[in-house]
Amino acid sequence: MADSIPRTFVDRAPEGWRPYLRLARYDRPIGFWLLAIPCFQGLALAAMETGVGWSMAGYAALFAIGAIAMRGAGCTWNDIADRDLDAKVARTADRPLAAGTISVKQALIFLAAQCAVGALVLLFLPLMAIGIALAALLLVAAYPFMKRITWWPQVWLGLTFNWGVLVGYAALGGTDWIAASLLYAAAALWTLGYDTIYACQDMEDDALVGVKSSARALGHAIGPAVGAIYGASLVLTALAAIKAGAGLVFAPVFAAYAVHLVWQASRFRPDDGPACLAHFKSNREAGLILLAALLLGALAPM
Repeated sequence: MADSIPRTFVDRAPEGWRPYLRLARYDRPIGFWLLAIPCFQGLALAAMETGVGWSMAGYAALFAIGAIAMRGAGCTWNDIADRDLDAKVARTADRPLAAGTISVKQALIFLAAQCAVGALVLLFLPLMAIGIALAALLLVAAYPFMKRITWWPQVWLGLTFNWGVLVGYAALGGTDWIAASLLYAAAALWTLGYDTIYACQDMEDDALVGVKSSARALGHAIGPAVGAIYGASLVLTALAAIKAGAGLVFAPVFAAYAVHLVWQASRFRPDDGPACLAHFKSNREAGLILLAALLLGALAPM
């Protein structure tokens, strides 16, 4: 696929496995990172209150496994719902269901297997974290249909993809839910920004098949809009850290994160698909920079 890594282990896997690995996007690992990083950030925010300990590492490992399983499950569900639309879009026409290399029944069985792995991860979390995690299923189930009914499916993706902030925060026993909610809102805006950049790749095809997106809705204002969205995300992130009691050491690394987002917003071009993809993928580094800032804030709280 256009946005997959060329010649990954997926291409060397047994032929019968490849459709499943592609269905779960194992050849596009950026999605695993973008789902796991908010979980880690939620842990780091809670650690400003509870302190940094070995339990964080255990939860981080669980969230990494859960992110791989549930991102794959989400992509599988998305492709089941979108198989007819995917066949009409150049970038997605060779996805396994759209191309007919796997059946819907096979995809549903694979979806159930991935959800089972996610359920096993939940068994090791506190009850509050389990309840919060299960609430996300409604967001996940509805997401594939958002592009049909709203111009802002990227907002729904932001709410869905960053739910891990709240799960991670609850897992470590954080109690300042105003701070957690601020970070969740900031992360949702971050996703709205980077997924709007990503959606620029498909604007022509989306217009032809009638798929809605924030990129199409914003039109010529997309550059300034992404800048404003990222700016709002930065403000909310700073407020969350201050509310949680981050130490001053948080500030310089957070500044590096802000510079990264400003660089993205000022340099991407909506008509340059490869560049949009590169800027989108750079959000793994952006998210890790913010994670580092939050961890430092937890290690040296005010």
